[in-house]
Amino acid sequence: MSDRLFIFDTTLRDGEQVPGCQLNTVEKIQVAKQLEALGVDVIEAGFPISSPGDFNSVVEISKAVTWPTICALTRAIERDIDVAAQALRFAKRKRIHTGIGTSDSHIRYKFNSSREEIIERAVQAVRYARRYTDDVEFYAEDAGRTDNEYLARVVEAVITAGATVVNIPDTTGYCLPSEYGAKIKYLMEHVDNIDKAIISTHCHNDLGMATANTIAGIMNGARQVEVTINGIGERAGNTALEEVAMIIKSHNTIDLDMNINTQKIYPASRMVSSLMNMPVQPNKAIVGRNAFAHSSGIHQDGVLKNVQTYEIIDPKDVGIDDSAIVLTARSGRAALKHRLHILGVEMDQDKLDKVYEDFLKLADKKKDITDDDILVLAGADRNDNHHIKLEFLQVTSGVGVRSVASLGLNIAGERFESAASGNGPVDAAIKALKKIIDRHMELKEFTIQAISKGSDDMGKVHMQVEYDGQMYYGFGANTDIIAASVEAYIDCINNFKR
Repeated sequence: MSDRLFIFDTTLRDGEQVPGCQLNTVEKIQVAKQLEALGVDVIEAGFPISSPGDFNSVVEISKAVTWPTICALTRAIERDIDVAAQALRFAKRKRIHTGIGTSDSHIRYKFNSSREEIIERAVQAVRYARRYTDDVEFYAEDAGRTDNEYLARVVEAVITAGATVVNIPDTTGYCLPSEYGAKIKYLMEHVDNIDKAIISTHCHNDLGMATANTIAGIMNGARQVEVTINGIGERAGNTALEEVAMIIKSHNTIDLDMNINTQKIYPASRMVSSLMNMPVQPNKAIVGRNAFAHSSGIHQDGVLKNVQTYEIIDPKDVGIDDSAIVLTARSGRAALKHRLHILGVEMDQDKLDKVYEDFLKLADKKKDITDDDILVLAGADRNDNHHIKLEFLQVTSGVGVRSVASLGLNIAGERFESAASGNGPVDAAIKALKKIIDRHMELKEFTIQAISKGSDDMGKVHMQVEYDGQMYYGFGANTDIIAASVEAYIDCINNFKR
């Protein structure tokens, strides 16, 4: 059994399936390079047959990344595998990740098939993928609810067919840690050729047990873990890379080597959060805003006497600079550039100048500039190329009076103005917007989030709008929450398929 733990990151595949968090190819390359710096062994770059965008992302990431293995997902279908192989043609190290559902539920309802036929299809897919590469991973989808004896038969068959890694996903996040650990142990003890492949975990967090299940898998013989930055992913998410990495680093009883540079964890976390417009919850383990904060008097006293009283991790071990430069309206470009570098954001001088101008305007409005503020500013220029832009917004509202809003839009260089009243300032502003953008749109979701505690803080707004039978997601950030709401709605409209 290997004493090396391989880190397989699926932020760009499973993580990117979160609604409203899709990245373009340039952004995916940014994340991939950050993952390479972090030290992940395998980057699952996408599902090439699913869309031209995914195919192109796998191609470009393969070109951009040097040493990690680039992996592409497929179903157990020859056409999928052909397309994946084509997308991976520039990868220095390539892996095809193919598989099929193995639980009785999947076999009966998803495939209308039989256990024997599923094994046959699994074997054929692995053999076909081996025509393109010696590194083939097989996933037994819904392995968490698959009978152990049958699962062992599947695993043995695909290893015989040439699988070098076998993934045992808890697809629905249903397993208890004891059950998942026992499943891995059963495979290690009952699959005759288990020494010919690496067993991998892939755990979902539907019941909040993804990390616990992953660690249970490791303790019972799994030597690859499939994870995402910040634990993002389908439904409630995946196992968080940062949690597994720091558990391994913190517990000497888990004697495994891994290639992760833990000091790169925080910059990677902030980059993914910023690019995907997906805030990290403040109490998130390792990378949350409060992970190294102490508010209780008893805790503060203990930490002042000895930091290890209440901290088992040195913040510097995950890349958090506890001697950070405090940014104010009197800070210069060098200080801003330094803080952006710490947060994992690099930019050229022209873009830095633009962000610095916005930074000074924000710094004049509020006392404390947070990391989240800086990241919002760094990503603000994503609206520069939008077809529709907000030029001005004026709102009148108060107790006992009906809110009235007037706004101006720049649509492809042409200016339009409108006014409307509504049940509150946001409603009035959106009605004024709809007078100019005369389409049948329906607001489905509207979420407001202050990104720290102050009344003068930046606010983030996420919106979901239905138009022409399709759902579109938008994002806005501003110290004025009404303006942020209008910007989020405009962001949705700019994403409409033309």
